[in-house]
Amino acid sequence: MPLPFLTADRAFDAVDDVALPFDDRERWRRPYRPGPWRVGVAALVLLLASFVLLAGVATALTGDPSAAAVCLGVALVVIACALRLLRMGVWVSARGLRQVGFFVSRTTPWAQVAGARTLQQPVRWLGLPRTVQGQALVLERGDGRDPRAVRPLLTTHNADFLGRLPAFDRAADAVEAWAEEYRGR
Repeated sequence: MPLPFLTADRAFDAVDDVALPFDDRERWRRPYRPGPWRVGVAALVLLLASFVLLAGVATALTGDPSAAAVCLGVALVVIACALRLLRMGVWVSARGLRQVGFFVSRTTPWAQVAGARTLQQPVRWLGLPRTVQGQALVLERGDGRDPRAVRPLLTTHNADFLGRLPAFDRAADAVEAWAEEYRGR
């Protein structure tokens, strides 16, 4: 007995390529899922935060409110770091391309983008100083800067794509498609 209202197959049967009503191109979105390395590290950091919170509760029960407040503050900072770690990456919207780092976010309007392409070059392994040969998606700006001189948007060896080459290819294609669609606007 088929239950079509319970399956997601109906979305793929549609012949026309019409945007969904909730598909707002003005909202910032990440064109890929966060990778297992990024999610795993964030989960470990949140586990650390839970232990710090437990220590804060134990400290508060012993009657030292100032030490409990310090534990609460440290736990809030650790939670904020884990959330920021999950937010890192490349985000796109109709307004431009945003590269979110841990401390700094850079937004490039589409008018300044000449294109995006994948290059074979040495890339950092998980953001560490060690470099390995891999692929990187770089942004070609309209001001004539060398694409290899700027920081790559995505690499095959960062926390989102290490060991997931097909996911890197899909994400690079998605960012390239956004750049092709919106540049010059």
